[in-house]
Amino acid sequence: MMAEEHTDLEAQIVKDIHFKEIDLVNRDPKNINEDIVKVDFEDVIAEPVGTYSFDGVWKVSYTTFTVSKYWCYRLLSTLLGVPLALLWGFLFACISFCHIWAVVPCIKSYLIEIQCISHIYSLCIRTFCNPLFAAMGQLCSSIKVMLRKEI
Repeated sequence: MMAEEHTDLEAQIVKDIHFKEIDLVNRDPKNINEDIVKVDFEDVIAEPVGTYSFDGVWKVSYTTFTVSKYWCYRLLSTLLGVPLALLWGFLFACISFCHIWAVVPCIKSYLIEIQCISHIYSLCIRTFCNPLFAAMGQLCSSIKVMLRKEI
């Protein structure tokens, strides 16, 4: 009975990952587009003091801008949203695939191989360079530097 419960739990976890609830109110919960594409009429069109158009023109311009932006976005997202979602899903799946099956194994392989090479390199340094530098240090240890200030 315990194995059945474990299998049901795994099935529920997999189902939750692929079929999670979508928040239709807050569609940008991580605030990805907070400052980037949030453009209102006042951000694009502004009349400085002393150069005002007629109030009616200003109101109609505001309404035209707002409604056209709203409906144009809706039309574009209706026509291109699903194909672009498919494209982006495919692209990120390819990137994930390459990262999981090529990049990480290459990095791990490199780290394993470089560790072996680093042991050989360290051995060569200790064998050849350490005695050479110790001898050079012995030669230079008797050198004394004096600073004289002449007037």
